Amino acid sequence: MIVLSTIIILIACVILAFFILIQNPKGGGLTGSFGSIGSQVMGVKQSTDVMEKGTWTTMGVIAALCILSVMFFEKPKKAIETKAPAEKSAPAKPAK
Repeated sequence: MIVLSTIIILIACVILAFFILIQNPKGGGLTGSFGSIGSQVMGVKQSTDVMEKGTWTTMGVIAALCILSVMFFEKPKKAIETKAPAEKSAPAKPAK
């Protein structure tokens, strides 16, 4: 289960990076690169909403998967088996 959730988290991180890199902090981004064609097909306002919703959704998915993966995490069996109860030892007796 951990391997599957880790793979999904990595895919979601790549998608999140895609959404972030497409956006332009000055308002250009995807809508600025298409010019008038972008506003006729998708609309300038709609494309920025899709990018913002995609960013927040992907971030939420990553956060939820990280929490779920911690819930399914188990300690390795060797670490559990090698733990021995603490042995009590008395101080050494002086030699006579």
